[in-house]
Amino acid sequence: MPLSVQVENIESLGTEWQQLLPQTAANTIFITPLWQKLWWEHFGQDADLHILSVRQDEELIGIAPLMLTDGVLSFLGDTDLFDYHDFLVKNGKEDDFYDVLCEYIIEMDWHTFELKSLRESSVALERLKALADQKGFKTEIMEEDVSPFAVLTPTWDEYQAGMRKKNRHELRRKIRRLEAGDNVSQYSCGDPATIGECMPDFFRLMRASSPDKDGFLTEARELFFIDMAKRLSEAGIFKLFFMEVDGKRVASCIAFDYGDAYLLYNSGYDPEYSALSVGLLNKAFCMRDALEAGKSTFDFLRGTERYKYDLGGQNQIVYQMTIKR
Repeated sequence: MPLSVQVENIESLGTEWQQLLPQTAANTIFITPLWQKLWWEHFGQDADLHILSVRQDEELIGIAPLMLTDGVLSFLGDTDLFDYHDFLVKNGKEDDFYDVLCEYIIEMDWHTFELKSLRESSVALERLKALADQKGFKTEIMEEDVSPFAVLTPTWDEYQAGMRKKNRHELRRKIRRLEAGDNVSQYSCGDPATIGECMPDFFRLMRASSPDKDGFLTEARELFFIDMAKRLSEAGIFKLFFMEVDGKRVASCIAFDYGDAYLLYNSGYDPEYSALSVGLLNKAFCMRDALEAGKSTFDFLRGTERYKYDLGGQNQIVYQMTIKR
């Protein structure tokens, strides 16, 4: 059956894109048309958009969400706000997709093809390297980061029982110490009508928790976060967890409820309450919420922060592949 590559846009492809995504190994919040459109609207001013669809007759079998910036062809988005990137390829159609996509991309005007944030399970790492080698291009694959995750169990007690003895003991001790005080609560916000009112407290706690996070929160990224909170809340994906002590919000984290997983996107806490481990425990209770919601995975996303391993995280490697003519 004939294969074709077409240049399309996020809006016109949106419904088909959303239908295809669950049929791919790349399925994640960061590759939804919603997330990609959101990033493009906020940060795509300096790039040329190249949304490529691959069809077999009329059937959509894959999408390459790409952009071109000063001769560098890359995935749409960047690592500051995307934890994962990939091509969307219908399961079982990998050979067809990569063969025809490669032939099309070769004819495009670029000197570097830079593919960041590919999970270790991505077939693109093997397929594109093989095709690039055939064409005599220079390919480099390097470890970009790690993205710890935890496999959840049916109950919170079972999950804690499966943790390392030291970590289990410390977590239970910290929970007892926190709950020994008065007026401690944790809850999530996700109502699209009111989520905007919660974001200033999230920003306050994120800035307070570290100088790096304070520096990360530029005005442009704050606007992205506010827009993201509203749109993802409307889609039922966004959860903003707060922990309160004596009526004051002292810790916060954003989690995406997507598929069979929670993805922990960003967080913050008030250092004045460090003795109560409010940052760690707010995330632990977020994990408990995921487990009670029947999720099978808790994805801590990129970074090697110690709390991820204290809570049972296991590393997944994230790679970057660079192809040069």
